[in-house]
Amino acid sequence: MGKLTKNQKLALEKIEAGKSYSLKEASELVKEITTTKFDASVDIDVRLGVDPRKANQMVRGVVSLPNGTGKEVRVLALCTPDAEADAKAAGADYVGLDEYIEKIKGGWTDVDVIITMPSIMGKIGALGRVLGPRGLMPNPKSGTVTNEVGKAVKEVKQGKIDFKVDKFGIVHTSVGKVSFTPQQIMENAKVFVETLIKLKPASSKGVYVKSIYLSSTMSPGIKIDPKSVDEI
Repeated sequence: MGKLTKNQKLALEKIEAGKSYSLKEASELVKEITTTKFDASVDIDVRLGVDPRKANQMVRGVVSLPNGTGKEVRVLALCTPDAEADAKAAGADYVGLDEYIEKIKGGWTDVDVIITMPSIMGKIGALGRVLGPRGLMPNPKSGTVTNEVGKAVKEVKQGKIDFKVDKFGIVHTSVGKVSFTPQQIMENAKVFVETLIKLKPASSKGVYVKSIYLSSTMSPGIKIDPKSVDEI
């Protein structure tokens, strides 16, 4: 690890070594230890007692954060002409079909979420090479392949996120910005962890939620006592 800056040292001093904080305490502390000049993201990392290599232990899903993510989410709606008006009204940044498919084939991926319709998936399959590695491929499980394009756009704009456990058994997502109040951070994190608990695979044995850490961009991680999530 490189030399710590003065601010990083001060941040580390505020975190008690070996202590597990309650979610409420961590939501306050993460604001105190963030010294970036920009509005940093607040991230949560949850380590689960699953083996993601086993298909029946794959944890993935969607959750609507009650206070949104604080991020500007750029949405592309790839839809048929009859659905374009709905998508635009719901706030999609880009709406169309063939012209955007051609742009993506050429390497354009300047969006955060792509929403499309089941009838169009045949055309989009060819874009897997470009979209797959960037996590942009629409998927019915995450609600991004639907006939209700307008509704899906609105939900994403309001803070609906999708998540998936990585190969190490960790689920990582953003639950807000440091400009949020501790209450808003806490509410978002609580809803996210509760969603993970509901998705516990039947084949997962032993402790399911092994550890929870809350951090912001550039800050050290704050260890959270998993039991404290239920106490709020």
